[in-house]
Amino acid sequence: MADDCFAITAPGIEAVTASELHALGATIDATEPGGVSFRADALLLYRANLELRTATRVVKRVAQFEARTWFELERHAKKIPWDTLLGAGMVPEFEVTSRKSKLYHNRGIAERLERIVGMEGRAADAEPSRAARFQVRAVRDRFTISADASGELLHRRGYRLETAKAPLRETLAAAMLLGCGWDGSVPLVDPFCGSGTIPIEAALLARRIPPGLNRRFAFESWPDFDAKLWAGVRADAASRILSDAPGIVGSDRDAGAIEASRANAERAGVTANTEFRNVSLSAVDPMPGPGLLLSNPPYGARIGEEKALRNLYAQLGNVARTRLPGWRVALLGANPRLEGQVGVPFREIWRTNNGGIPVHLVAT
Repeated sequence: MADDCFAITAPGIEAVTASELHALGATIDATEPGGVSFRADALLLYRANLELRTATRVVKRVAQFEARTWFELERHAKKIPWDTLLGAGMVPEFEVTSRKSKLYHNRGIAERLERIVGMEGRAADAEPSRAARFQVRAVRDRFTISADASGELLHRRGYRLETAKAPLRETLAAAMLLGCGWDGSVPLVDPFCGSGTIPIEAALLARRIPPGLNRRFAFESWPDFDAKLWAGVRADAASRILSDAPGIVGSDRDAGAIEASRANAERAGVTANTEFRNVSLSAVDPMPGPGLLLSNPPYGARIGEEKALRNLYAQLGNVARTRLPGWRVALLGANPRLEGQVGVPFREIWRTNNGGIPVHLVAT
């Protein structure tokens, strides 16, 4: 039986996540700001958590109803089959957001729901071995309660223990790759690689390594968890992993960043598929095309930085033309004036926020 599910994304990249879900065979109900609604049975729910590269979390919607009074909230909450979502020794944690609703007190809503779960036979003073996370969203008196199927945020692949200045989230790096249509069939260069997130995500994508292969998920603690089905899902995904990838090179003038990149690549299991070089932009090695230059260069967000970065962006364009002829160029940028210094005809693919800064992916 298929359930209503929702893949949460960074605002602006919903279409990329929808394409991923479609490739998994999901029926897409709607794409909306901040995520994608889809239908999933247990098999697809497991695969979505294991294989989605751009989603931050996957939840299963367990109830939707209208409530304008505490009595209505409690009446609907008592109908939710909590015992199918809370395993032995687990207690719920409710993350509540209420907007333009008569029941607007977030803590009060959470306390009522906690009380209901206790009334359904769960001792309030029990020592929990772990918590089960639920999202509660109320908009104009319309409540949606969802069970978190992922647990830790999906961008936490487990390999990035070493970070450099201004790290890029793994899910955003993956959205850059997929947004450019890069499928691992041509080489990739990132001349501002930082802690190596773009090259590492590229290697994982090229080799078809599921991003969640080495982590646990919240659904593994649900009472109806099918361990045999899950083992089959993991085995099937592992059987599709490729042994090789095209040339993937990351470079940075910061020696500490390169050291971090190499350590992260080793944890991700892609050391043999990535090369990291401690060189400046002007020292990027010439390579024949076609290929993709994909990077997250400095944005120049602070006052006075833009002028200093104009030469850097112009030099990036020169490197693309002279050292990487025939290559596509794509950047995560925040300043069209700086992007114009590259001297290539960019088009916008998507826009979102990175570290609170409005950014967009542009590509030739």
